[in-house]
Amino acid sequence: MSVNSADEGPAVEVVLVKAGRTKIRYPARLLSDDGSRIAVRAPWAGGGVRDFGFVRFEPGDVFTEYYWRDRWYSVKEVRAHDGTLKGHYCDITRPAVRSGPELVVEDLDLDLWCSADGTDVRRLDEDEFAASGLEASDPAAAAAAVAALDDLESLARAGGLGTLLA
Repeated sequence: MSVNSADEGPAVEVVLVKAGRTKIRYPARLLSDDGSRIAVRAPWAGGGVRDFGFVRFEPGDVFTEYYWRDRWYSVKEVRAHDGTLKGHYCDITRPAVRSGPELVVEDLDLDLWCSADGTDVRRLDEDEFAASGLEASDPAAAAAAVAALDDLESLARAGGLGTLLA
């Protein structure tokens, strides 16, 4: 299967939940599920271009997404329409739950970006995380989220994100 083909494999729907509500649902193709890690591939699910300043997600981009049932994050390999690696977008989430054709993930606001060459590693949305109230409502989950972000940042700075995806 081509790294830029989002048309092969069994259908699955990724459901991203935030603050108890569905934030987005989008179709993907299941690449693998080994009981711990689930890999899917999907085209950019946004309605158009999303320019973050440090990266642009746009129609034609393909995301190979990795979710874990026992880890508090997901890692998305982002490629342009021509297959060029843009980088890795990491979401801090509760462990993923797959039920039949649905893959449900609860977003905990914290994110990490790592450019393709590894020179730009940045923590994102820490202000949203602080405003979410998770530290007060679920201190254990908040601690797990912060620890996951710290672990991913360390891996990214050491050039090791690829080890999670191999």
